[in-house]
Amino acid sequence: MVGLGMIFDETYRPFFEQVHRDGLFRRDFGLVEVDLAAVATRTGSRAAKYLSLAPKPFANLVGDDAAERLAQSVDVVCVATPDDRHFAPAKAALAAGKHVLIEKPSVLSLAELDELQALAEKHGVLAKVVYHKLLDPDHKKLRTHVVEGNLKHVNNGYCSLLEPKSISMGQFAEWLSGRNPGTYVACHYTKLIDFSFGPDWKLARVGATGQRGLVGKADGSTWDSTQLQVTYTHPDGREAVFDIHTSWVTPDNFPGYVDQEVQFRFDNGVWAAHQRKRGVELTIEDRSPGEFKYTPNYHYNGTFVEPWGDRSQRGYGVEVIRRFFEEIAYVEHGATGDRDARLKAMRALRYNDLSADRNCVAIVQALEAILAEHAAGRPGSLAIVNGPHGGLVLEHAGSADRCVLYAPAV
Repeated sequence: MVGLGMIFDETYRPFFEQVHRDGLFRRDFGLVEVDLAAVATRTGSRAAKYLSLAPKPFANLVGDDAAERLAQSVDVVCVATPDDRHFAPAKAALAAGKHVLIEKPSVLSLAELDELQALAEKHGVLAKVVYHKLLDPDHKKLRTHVVEGNLKHVNNGYCSLLEPKSISMGQFAEWLSGRNPGTYVACHYTKLIDFSFGPDWKLARVGATGQRGLVGKADGSTWDSTQLQVTYTHPDGREAVFDIHTSWVTPDNFPGYVDQEVQFRFDNGVWAAHQRKRGVELTIEDRSPGEFKYTPNYHYNGTFVEPWGDRSQRGYGVEVIRRFFEEIAYVEHGATGDRDARLKAMRALRYNDLSADRNCVAIVQALEAILAEHAAGRPGSLAIVNGPHGGLVLEHAGSADRCVLYAPAV
């Protein structure tokens, strides 16, 4: 495990503890043992604290070369560092011939994506990205309607995800400088859109703007909120446009952990879902909305006392990690076919394979470049995808100048 922050506590930790206790079993690969063998972090302090609670000891590695040393001694590397620190440990693991799971967004540029994908292919291993929202029951049902032809030809949509100030000004404050909430969470929705309504359409344009002044300086490079607009072209030539709004400066006494909303409009219907309003409300005197939010989301991650007495922690945030390890177990221990065939089958999964992350990484790279231009006093840039001047090209508002962010086709 590279990185031991919030996402580890919410998803990886409960998975590792459960699979240590029960093993990982599926009929097509049998019983596979999975244990947390090593952790690489900057200081080792969180790992040291967890060592006293973990069901089995693990190596606590620190230092600039911790990720490289970790990759030599394990079978799988999970990367859950801040988004601008994904590339180096993922590269080290793939270069060592290890399977890799990377938190979203996988990387911040198409050039980095190319390098990681080439290493995965060279060494015959899986490189996967964690997009847990694709396992949200609401989002799975949305895609089911699309696959079954009930909802036809998406035209436009709106997505919003708002997080409290405690995220940006407390929990993530140490790495937030120069970052933005769009890269951090809008990729959830870019993947939802790209996967649910693709793959036959083409990414066409990316635009963005944002606001500053609360987390950082009003004229600085750290963003409070972003508004991202992504345009796709359907095979029939019609366009579909999606606006994705993200923020991490919502007041801390907001009734939900996060406020998440989506709406997609089709030729023949509308899909709207509000992730905070799923029918459960909770108030505990003197403990809400701080410790216990008024509108909890137990679909993502919940701790329970089961009817038979066991304590458990589950939800789609944990389930997606289990699924990744099942894919690796199938490649390495599957009972049918040869390894190459099993590897090919798992790489063909568009929902999480690194090879299917091109549009999402292109959007992230464009967003970062547009916001950098904005911070430099040149707002209003637009990224053109697979146009006459290159695969990802930044066009500047009011200027004939352009910047080629990525020359090959996206």
